[in-house]
Amino acid sequence: DVQLQASGGGLVQPGGSLKLSCAFSEFLYDDYAIGWFRQAPGKEREGVSCLSVSDQISDYADSVKGRFAISSDRGLKTVFLQMNNLKSEDTARYFCAAGRKYYCSGYGILTKDYDYWGQGTQVTVSS
Repeated sequence: DVQLQASGGGLVQPGGSLKLSCAFSEFLYDDYAIGWFRQAPGKEREGVSCLSVSDQISDYADSVKGRFAISSDRGLKTVFLQMNNLKSEDTARYFCAAGRKYYCSGYGILTKDYDYWGQGTQVTVSS
C-alpha cells in the first residue's frame, strides 16, 4: 500500500522559513524519487524539487534554487523540504509524489512522471 503524507505547511511572513515533511512507504526507497510540487489557485501544478532517496540525486526548479533544500531520513522514512526566504509567490498547496528515480536527474520535475501522490499541505506567505 503506497503511502505519501505531506505535512508542515502553515502561514509565514515574507522572508520566513518552513520545513515540509513527506512520509513515504519503505518500498519506494530503492527505485523511486520523491518530488515536491505546488499548485496555486488558478495555476497549473508545478515541480519544485525532487530527490532520488537511494542515490541522493536532487533537482530544483529555478524559482527556488538557493532558497529551498531537499533532504531525507531513511530511518524516519521521510523526505524534507526546507524552505527559506519565502516569498508571496511561494503561496500554494504543496504535494509530495513518488516517481521512478530516473525522472529526478536534472531534466525537469514533471507531474506526468510521478505515479503516486499524497494529499497536500497549504503554505501561505503573507504579512
